Amino acid sequence: MIENDKNQKDKINEELINTYEISYIFENKPLNRLKTKPTLEKKSDRLDQLKRKIEEIDDCELKSNAKNLVLYDGDFNSPVMIVGEGPGEKEDSLGKPFMGDAGQLLNKMLEAIKIDRKKIYITNVVNYRPPNNRKPEPKEINRYSNYLKEHISIIDPKILILMGSTAMESLFGSKIKISKERGSWKEVIINNKTYLTMITFHPAYLLRQADQKKYSWADLKELRKKIDQLNIML
Repeated sequence: MIENDKNQKDKINEELINTYEISYIFENKPLNRLKTKPTLEKKSDRLDQLKRKIEEIDDCELKSNAKNLVLYDGDFNSPVMIVGEGPGEKEDSLGKPFMGDAGQLLNKMLEAIKIDRKKIYITNVVNYRPPNNRKPEPKEINRYSNYLKEHISIIDPKILILMGSTAMESLFGSKIKISKERGSWKEVIINNKTYLTMITFHPAYLLRQADQKKYSWADLKELRKKIDQLNIML
């Protein structure tokens, strides 16, 4: 096409546009159709909402016998989330998970792989202390697993660590054994998102069965290796 033909075509197009009686502004820069970015609800607000839901639970033996709701400890922006079983006496008193002897061992385990407890996020399957520190019953695990799944979605960790059979059962069911499932990376889907997960022994179990610590140490080394592979900063 010669230059005159091009100019003539541009003139015709301009005249056609003008017939619609619409004001047009032509710019070289791309059009920004998203004038405002959607705002995401803050994690702290969502955690407060979750806490209220759990506080409103009715007909629960755990709740009726406990002093405090125990929701979490640590950094809710952490890429690593640990899930234990449930509060003990000290946790019930202080309102935070892993504060007793098992918590002290957990701290040492994390320190051994150069992780500061304050930089991870910790919670439990059940948020009220079971009477006499008994293991949560299957119906209790099932009931609270719904809140746990919401909890995981809120924190949205890159790595999820399930400590103990109760934590394992809450997301994978009761048909598997922790002795066979621990130490290997798995995937769990929650609200259409996949989370990289490892099952390992609970520190309270290790206090009773010291000979099993060697397996937990192997799991911890795998955790450290994965953290380094994913370039996670803690």
